[in-house]
Amino acid sequence: MENLEGNKLIVKIQRDLAKSGIVKDNLVKDLKELRNFALAEQDPTLTKVIRLTYEHIEQTGTFSIPIPADEAVVEGEEPETMDMEDFDNKRESLNYLLSLMLDRKNPTNRQDLEEYRDMLKDF
Repeated sequence: MENLEGNKLIVKIQRDLAKSGIVKDNLVKDLKELRNFALAEQDPTLTKVIRLTYEHIEQTGTFSIPIPADEAVVEGEEPETMDMEDFDNKRESLNYLLSLMLDRKNPTNRQDLEEYRDMLKDF
C-alpha cells in the first residue's frame, strides 16, 4: 500500500492478530477501513482481495485460505497444503496476506495476492 495511514493500519491489524488471534468483529471492521485506502489508490486487485477477505471472515468466523504454494505443481502430484484446521496456520496465512499488501508492487507479492483472490473467490 502506498498510503502511510493504510500501512499503519495493516501493521496494527498484524499486531492485533499476533496478540489476540482472529477476532472476527475487530478484524472485519479494520479490513473494511483498509479497503477504503485501496479504493483511493485505485487498485482493483487489492480492493477485491480485502473485500473477499472480510466477507470470508464474516461468513466463516476465521480465515481458512492457505498460503499459496511456492512451486508449480507437477502434473499428477498433489500440492503440499497447510492444515487449515490448525489455528496457527490460519493466523500465519492471514498475516502473510497482510504482509503482501504492504509491498504489493513487488511482482512475486502481486502474484500471491492474485492467488489469494482466486482462492477466496473459489471458497
